[in-house]
Amino acid sequence: MRGPVAPPQVPLSTSRADTFRDLVLDSVERLERHWPQLADIEFLVMEVPPPVSEETVPLGGSAPAEKGEPARVVVYRRPVEIRSKSRDERALLVHEVVVEQVAELLGLSPESVDPRYGQD
Repeated sequence: MRGPVAPPQVPLSTSRADTFRDLVLDSVERLERHWPQLADIEFLVMEVPPPVSEETVPLGGSAPAEKGEPARVVVYRRPVEIRSKSRDERALLVHEVVVEQVAELLGLSPESVDPRYGQD
């Protein structure tokens, strides 16, 4: 009799979307150690940004809290994936996008949010 290859709580594979979401969550967790107010911000992953007339495609966006809705930070998965060649490069780019959007919401420079911003 054969049993399962892995216990039920261990995924055999994860999707690219799940892996990307995990990169965003890892970045947020790193920042929350120094910025506990990030717990009040909703972090989202969307496949692509909404259509706009700009020439450049944004990698992320943010919106302040209003009318009972929490502040939001969005990271756009497909544009980030297109601009990164490896998982490590993708993780760095995701972190930069998260830092930039958090800085925008907090009215700070990205270097204030994460002193290592732009140094990797």
